Amino acid sequence: MEIHVNWLSVFVAAIAHFMLGWAWYSALFQDPWMKEMGLKKKSKKEMEKAMKGMAKGMAINFATLVVTAWVLCHIIHMSANMFQMPGLVTGLKTGFFVWLGFFATTLVNSVLWESRSWKLYSINVGYHFVGLLLMGAILGGWR
Repeated sequence: MEIHVNWLSVFVAAIAHFMLGWAWYSALFQDPWMKEMGLKKKSKKEMEKAMKGMAKGMAINFATLVVTAWVLCHIIHMSANMFQMPGLVTGLKTGFFVWLGFFATTLVNSVLWESRSWKLYSINVGYHFVGLLLMGAILGGWR
């Protein structure tokens, strides 16, 4: 079975997930995330300096999100063909099951082996939950 990849939808899904990350870890959960990570707020000057060094990490992060969206696109297409249910619902269900099977389970290791808190786990796994649902909705609902 050949799968047609709509690259525009893949990039839009990756951009949406990337922007969610910005909102999640800055506006929505910045303070509890920083506390759980053991980080302290920086001065404006320190933040400006840190931002200059973040470009490479942000570019790599975006590239990983493109790969995630591309793989999710394939899984959504296979699910839609198998169950004859194309569209938004298939995208959402697929995003949920990918999150449950791969992200929610794998990230538990940060609590078990890296001495991270359940609160930090919840913040991080919540980000991936919303992000994969967002990606699934875009990729499944795109016509």
